[in-house]
Amino acid sequence: MIANRGEIAVRVLRTAREMGIATVAVYSEVDRDALHVRLADEAYLLGPAQPAQSYLNVERILELAKTSGAQAIHPGYGFLAENAPFARAVIAAGLVWVGPNPDAIDAMGDKVRAREAMVAAGVPVVPGTTTPLVDAADALRVAKEIGLPIALKASGGGGGKGLKVARTLEEVEPAFNVAQREALAYFKNPTIYVEKYLDNPKHVELQILADKHGNVLHVGERDCSLQRRHQKLFEEAPPQVPERVLERLREAGVRAAKAIGYDSAGTIESLVSGGEFYFLEMNTRIQVEHTITEELTGLDLIREQIRAAAGEPLSVRQDQVHPRGHAIEVRINAEDPADNFRPAPGKITAYREPAGLGVRLDSAAYAGYVIPTDYDSLIAKLIVWAPSRAQALERLGRCLYEYQIEGVVTTIPFFRELLSCPEVADASYGTASLEPFAAAVAPSLRAAAGAQAPPPAAETAPSDQTIRVEVNDKLFRVRLVDRPAAAGPSNNGHAPAVRRSKGAAKRVVRSGNDVRSPMHGVVAEISVREGQELAEGDLVAVVEAMKMMNEIRAHKAGTVAKVYAAPGATVEADAPLVTLA
Repeated sequence: MIANRGEIAVRVLRTAREMGIATVAVYSEVDRDALHVRLADEAYLLGPAQPAQSYLNVERILELAKTSGAQAIHPGYGFLAENAPFARAVIAAGLVWVGPNPDAIDAMGDKVRAREAMVAAGVPVVPGTTTPLVDAADALRVAKEIGLPIALKASGGGGGKGLKVARTLEEVEPAFNVAQREALAYFKNPTIYVEKYLDNPKHVELQILADKHGNVLHVGERDCSLQRRHQKLFEEAPPQVPERVLERLREAGVRAAKAIGYDSAGTIESLVSGGEFYFLEMNTRIQVEHTITEELTGLDLIREQIRAAAGEPLSVRQDQVHPRGHAIEVRINAEDPADNFRPAPGKITAYREPAGLGVRLDSAAYAGYVIPTDYDSLIAKLIVWAPSRAQALERLGRCLYEYQIEGVVTTIPFFRELLSCPEVADASYGTASLEPFAAAVAPSLRAAAGAQAPPPAAETAPSDQTIRVEVNDKLFRVRLVDRPAAAGPSNNGHAPAVRRSKGAAKRVVRSGNDVRSPMHGVVAEISVREGQELAEGDLVAVVEAMKMMNEIRAHKAGTVAKVYAAPGATVEADAPLVTLA
């Protein structure tokens, strides 16, 4: 059973099928048409779209595992992948957990405990606290001790969630409050700790493989520095940092994995600055960007995960790992780069993937697929490999020219612009490089979005000449003999959707007296009250959309005349939140 969705579910089931292992998909009500559901041998309904009632519903997942006869569960990444209680529940149910042992997840899952473990193992860490913060005043005290800027981070977090940066003492309290709010919302753990924030370092991670026989290998490094809101968008391997730094990172990474008895695929994340590296965190799961390591080494990391979970030794020794060439991955997200990467869900009306030598697409998209608002904005991962970095960049540019997605706004146009960035060309970029570049090219992206591009040849969703029937929450594929001529509406039984031209996604006009939500989502917080005086840029509300906390700020000064939304309410794109007088 693959307890996940989207491209990672498709990725796992493909390796399982190559290994002769039958696959069971699980899906929420909005994912009935998802590609992982279509490709799996069996598929079962979890429940409503909300993750808490579907992909985070441990009892339901275990119930369906028993119903389906599954023998093992692979959690993918995100959702329950680094949840030690879930791993223990899987094992207690007599199933094989495809991941590290729960004690290792516990050791690295809490970032404060992880820092303590790394200090004990002699691995350098970023200066900061090894104990949780008590409150915002405690954060202010630490900031004065270690100096600004500081990063306030969720102890149970990852993926940029629950991470806020304070560059002045005045910013510490609001940054602490937002980080704690996100930590509670995403991880149900409000614990926050502090690290010294390093300006524009390299974010370099080390891929680890381990088994239950004590074998631990390092199988390559990746540069993941190009990020927006501390979430990665562009990754490449090998990183362009001194070899002496990488040698120390490898030695420390293997030592750290052995110290906690690690026994699966995992990633040691670090920051590299001034010829030194600092431990950041360990991800006890498969990473989104594992693909570029696979392209360099020829290893199937999912296969190695499954082998390790089954008690088999790793298929290679350290002296057999020989990375070659250069690989790059870009994340094709349903986001508007011209509007601060605002989530932009919707229906894909036409879809054409690039292909050719050295090109890989890990995707769950197709023409007609509707991207839900309830989950991450990732549509696909475009991966290229070439003998050299220069050739890999050229190949990426060609693929981005070929890649066409209609109906939703994506990051593809932004990546086309990014290849012209001098810091990308010479690999001198760091973690603070992408967002200023994005702000600089936003006007040209907005202008280009208004132009109608020639539509690519339409492609249809996968079809096997069957209809699908859901009986007692299990999905069946049924071949219909003597299908009537009038088979009803197209588009899998739904009314045909209205085609929207490229760039026609609804935009919020920041004018007038209303402060509006720029996206469909759930109101996490209303920060103002009627009669309150606001300055331009003051925080009005926080709207959660596609797993992001989006701060909505006043576009002008004024007095709050009317508040329309309340915490927990669902709002549509362009809906007014408050009116200013």
